[in-house]
Amino acid sequence: GAAAFWLAELPWVRDRLHWSALLLVILIGMALKSLAPIPDATLPGVRLAHRPILRWAVAGLGFRLSLPELWSIGAPALLVVSASTLVALLFGWWIARRLGVPEKLGLLLGVGGAICGASAVVAADSVVQGERRDAPLALGVITLLGTIGIVLYPALERATRMSDFVYGVWDGASLHEMAQVVAAGFGVSEEAARVATVVKLARICLLAPVVLYLGWTLRRHHQAAGRARMSPVPWFLVLFVLCAAWNSTGWLAKPALDLIRRVDLWLLCVGMAGVGLQTGLADLRAAGLRPIAAATFQWLVLGVTSYSLAAWLCR
Repeated sequence: GAAAFWLAELPWVRDRLHWSALLLVILIGMALKSLAPIPDATLPGVRLAHRPILRWAVAGLGFRLSLPELWSIGAPALLVVSASTLVALLFGWWIARRLGVPEKLGLLLGVGGAICGASAVVAADSVVQGERRDAPLALGVITLLGTIGIVLYPALERATRMSDFVYGVWDGASLHEMAQVVAAGFGVSEEAARVATVVKLARICLLAPVVLYLGWTLRRHHQAAGRARMSPVPWFLVLFVLCAAWNSTGWLAKPALDLIRRVDLWLLCVGMAGVGLQTGLADLRAAGLRPIAAATFQWLVLGVTSYSLAAWLCR
């Protein structure tokens, strides 16, 4: 975690690659796993990071959301986010099945590509409980596509000459990670980056209902198959909603809020390390090209849908 924080602050990594500490920590974990076996004595700690700590970290993401801030972009922009995310989510799950992507990996790719990248993948993985390589693979594919978007989106803005507001809505509604959204926004203007950031936060608000739906659906399947019961409502999502509600009141002072968000980022990094340390590069190579194809098609549908709606509703 400390190494990832240090690397993420290097100017070349921050300003050129736009890689977050979350991505770096999982890459470091995967590299260590590929170079040497993880000692048995450390496995309990790795599992602790992968499940309980990561769930607490997802709950803390609620402190990044504020309802008054979301309303500031207007109802049309919120409609663009909701509609395009729903379309991308359903299409992502459908195309993954059509291409023969394993079911649980397809669920993670769909949620991560439609909502908020790494955070969505780890939240969904807590209820999907996929194979150990599924979450790192989904994160790698989504990061690859989002990095391409950082370069592609400003070029498309210049070609289409859309307004800063429309571009910001499109950027925030269709790129994967917050760091990628901000980078692509500043590639056009400060106003575009501001709008894109708020729109992206609106997408993150959809994380709780989507993961709740996944948990409810999987619980029904498990009961029908006579397997162990799952909790109908994951506790960390309840905390996520409560944290968002608390933050929306404005009662937290900015220094306290900044500290909470920093601690939560540390917890996310610890959890991501647990994910990365259980997956080697050989696991990713074995997955083939189908996950990349599924995620790419989903991104294209999300991009076209969000741009069309933004150009129509946000002029």
